[in-house]
Amino acid sequence: MKKIIQTANAPAPIGPFSQATAHGSTLYVSGQLPIDPTTGEIDGTDVQTQTQRVMQNLLAIVEAAGATPADILKCTILLTDMNDFAAMNAVYGSFFPAEPPARICYQVTALPKGAIVEIDAIVALS
Repeated sequence: MKKIIQTANAPAPIGPFSQATAHGSTLYVSGQLPIDPTTGEIDGTDVQTQTQRVMQNLLAIVEAAGATPADILKCTILLTDMNDFAAMNAVYGSFFPAEPPARICYQVTALPKGAIVEIDAIVALS
């Protein structure tokens, strides 16, 4: 049976989707934008600030489901400019000092609300 995960520590969905859904021992976290959950606005204009906020939002949802960053199996990263890859990577990597998850990164034409980075995750639950 599917379980919906919701936390006030991450932004509310901006469409017909959940922050995350859990099924069995797997959590699927929806793509997170760099939205400050207290203001509802994009946090920052540079990729470092936006990646920091995206990861904070993503981890708030992971923790609300009872998991930790070490439980993240795979992330998908969307960037509007692949020239931001190194700067994004530096911030992203700081959240995974050991045994980082598998991941893929794509360049996309645009993201909702004018964001420049979005990240989702698949997580193992205990």
